[in-house]
Amino acid sequence: MDISRVLLKQAQERLAYSPGLVLLGPRQVGKTTLAKAIALQHPGALHLDLQLESDRAKLSEASGFLAAHRDRLLVLDEVQFVPELFAQLRPEIDANRKAGRFLLLGSASGQLLQQSSESLAGRVSYLELTPFQAREVMTEQGSSDLDILQRLWLRGGFPLSFTAANDEQSFSWRQDFIATFLNRDLRQFGLNLPAQTMQRFWRMTAHLHGQLFNASQIAASLGGLSHTTVSRYLDTMTDTLMLRRLEPHFVNLGKRLVKSPKVYVRDSGLLHALLNINDINTLAGHPGAGASWEGLVVEQICALAPPGADIGFYRTAAGTELDVVVAWGNRTVGFEIKFSAAPKVTRGFWQACADINADAAYIVAPVAQGWALKTETAYPVSVVSMLELGAVFQA
Repeated sequence: MDISRVLLKQAQERLAYSPGLVLLGPRQVGKTTLAKAIALQHPGALHLDLQLESDRAKLSEASGFLAAHRDRLLVLDEVQFVPELFAQLRPEIDANRKAGRFLLLGSASGQLLQQSSESLAGRVSYLELTPFQAREVMTEQGSSDLDILQRLWLRGGFPLSFTAANDEQSFSWRQDFIATFLNRDLRQFGLNLPAQTMQRFWRMTAHLHGQLFNASQIAASLGGLSHTTVSRYLDTMTDTLMLRRLEPHFVNLGKRLVKSPKVYVRDSGLLHALLNINDINTLAGHPGAGASWEGLVVEQICALAPPGADIGFYRTAAGTELDVVVAWGNRTVGFEIKFSAAPKVTRGFWQACADINADAAYIVAPVAQGWALKTETAYPVSVVSMLELGAVFQA
């Protein structure tokens, strides 16, 4: 199945004016495939896989190697394995700030961003390649597209999982991915954490998917670990792009607001593998189906939101809540996520919209096509489908 990545055009645009581009994304998400597509637009591009000792050896005298290839695009794959390279890239970019010189691919975000920002501030651009988005696999509005959306929801967006021949192969691939990530990838990232404990932590976050994160409670369930250790586990899984930590959106209203983050397993397919959900019938009848759908929509919103947007959730101690709040420029938009073809909202939704002073509000539901709600509010309120989310941020 040939699926075009929407990030391709954006990456090409960034390389047209920036000396370098850092492309972040989890393992097996398609970064190398995308990089090869970009390289086709740059004749003579050179690709180095820094997991390979032979390719790392080429950078043993990095300053000379980089200077000798100033006339071609250098694709440096899995750059987190050579963190010292960033210090070498800074003077090289300063010596020749021609656009489109470096494409850096990395599988971890937090530590990698810190290293690169210290050395390459103002010299490179950043993009994150996510698992497949709905707009990449769904071609048009219509009932048949809901079948594709259902497959995306069940299997998740990792290319080899989504395009597997059947659900059994997809489920098996995801189980293998989880095992490999815990037993090999974490150690390759330089994180010497116990695989069995990390697996228990990951499964626990899957059961708490979309709920407030309570480090002390999870620590007690993991056998008396400290809450600081559990917080470190969360940081690790967030940095490796496996979990999303959604922070609360604060407004100055004098109300008691929830301060703890909500945590999601970023890929719905991995969530279902952790929960042992292997087919759509099991998923539909699972008590966590609504939370799973919410996580899928949250990821779509985060991928579609404008660069630099503030993305969070709103909840007061009294229970007034919006699942997602996105603020950018002078606009603030609220989202309520419902796993229903005929969604209804409560009084708390309207109060939350008033609290955040929303410019618009949307109820995201598994429908083929959305509709506007008739309200007396000064701002528009609509039910929207997954494919219609993109238009929200273009308004």
